[in-house]
Amino acid sequence: MLSAPTSSKDCRVCGGPFLPFNTMQIVCGVACARRVPVINRKAEKAELKRRKEAAKPRSKWLQEAQSVVNRYARLRDAHLGCASCDRPANWNGQWHGSHFRSVGAASAVRFNLWNIHKACSICNNWKSGNLSDYEPRLRARIGDAKVDWLRTQNQRADYPVEYLKRLKRVFTKKCNRLEARNG
Repeated sequence: MLSAPTSSKDCRVCGGPFLPFNTMQIVCGVACARRVPVINRKAEKAELKRRKEAAKPRSKWLQEAQSVVNRYARLRDAHLGCASCDRPANWNGQWHGSHFRSVGAASAVRFNLWNIHKACSICNNWKSGNLSDYEPRLRARIGDAKVDWLRTQNQRADYPVEYLKRLKRVFTKKCNRLEARNG
């Protein structure tokens, strides 16, 4: 139950002081309450979303973009098994977007789809990608030339926030299309 405040407030409509009955009261009486403008909830939500996004650090945008690109790679490879082991596509465990070249070693290819493939959580988490089995399977999937190119990539990259926003937006649309197509 809301308690009655002991100090006066200023009415949001007429600006006059009043003693509210509870802490949530914003107008002095019925007459002012009838004149309170209707709040546009959509505009309010849009403004709140805009302010939250403006306050988001670059690291959060990087995490969100990586998450949606990994989701796309898992959807793209839905019919395939683990990229590192013999687990079939119908395995009931958790699937990850596994990077052949790690994000720490080659951040320039962290969003490159040749570098990201669906892998079981066991290989990706517990076996650190199971690289000894990952590479030959990857060569069979995408070819020797692409794997050799990935091996040469050692650059670091700092992605600007605007690029990360666009990447997230584009891959979210791609994921939605793939989900609609796959049913």
